Amino acid sequence: MSDFVILLLILFLVICLILTLVGFVFYTGLFSEVVIRTGSPPVKNITIAYKFRKGSYKASGAAFTESCSIGPKLSSIGVFYDDPNQTQADQCRYVVGSILCENEEKPDKDLQRLYEKFGYKVISFPEVTCAVTSSFPNRCTLSPVCGAYRVYPELQQYIKERSLNAYPFLEICKGDLIHYMCPLENQVDFSVPELFEKKTSDDTEETVEHKDADVTEMAAGEPEKKLRPVIQEVVEESRDVMEPSAPLLESSQPSLGEEEGQSEDGEQGSKGSSESVGSGSSFEELDMEVEEEEEEKKNEAEEEDHNGQQTPMMVGETIRNREE
Repeated sequence: MSDFVILLLILFLVICLILTLVGFVFYTGLFSEVVIRTGSPPVKNITIAYKFRKGSYKASGAAFTESCSIGPKLSSIGVFYDDPNQTQADQCRYVVGSILCENEEKPDKDLQRLYEKFGYKVISFPEVTCAVTSSFPNRCTLSPVCGAYRVYPELQQYIKERSLNAYPFLEICKGDLIHYMCPLENQVDFSVPELFEKKTSDDTEETVEHKDADVTEMAAGEPEKKLRPVIQEVVEESRDVMEPSAPLLESSQPSLGEEEGQSEDGEQGSKGSSESVGSGSSFEELDMEVEEEEEEKKNEAEEEDHNGQQTPMMVGETIRNREE
């Protein structure tokens, strides 16, 4: 009996846990109906304290927490400039801050100095008469996450179906509702100065890169340009040398008969040379032949000297015999 009671208690606790989770999900507004309409926006001209950021929109929660910690009673605002479906996550640009005042009111000086102390800047957005708007319940800390998951796809689909020129996306946490709006006019007035500074810096970096590339190309092409005139001068000089030598070559050309004789002599000489080359195929044999020729020349010279000495002796003997 006691085991059965324990099982019933466990089952009751599991059911209560499931009902609690379902109730919490409904409380966050995850299953709330999303209504998109076109008309007047929920806010008019506003003055905000903001920080410009660049990166994934998923990291914007920390920026909202920071702005709320400085002014917990103020309404929070976020302005998202890039479409995350068309822009890389680390290149998305947005601002997050708090609304200092609305309409004709003036911001609190002490509160403005406090935000500026933490690195925030102040800017005013104008009033627009027409915008694409929607809202979502703001009941807990998970409501902004659920609202972004539910509302932004509906907004994008609404704008795409009607081919509207609506941007940027504004998210305003005000009281028990989170307001979403996309202005249909005066969109440039919702841009912060840092947005244009980033564009100009990127453009200057691109121009500097292009200039560096052009300089390197010019530096690589300068040696070729310098070599071209030198090559042309060498070619012209060679032409000048060849032109006066042309008539000498024409006059020095032998007749056909001489050419044939020379060709025959050349063939015979080539045959003899080929035979001698065939007999002395190595450098050592050639050296031996040269030494032998030198020895033969020396022997011939010695014989001539010996004969020269004998001839005068024979002449003297003949003369003596004749006198006798």
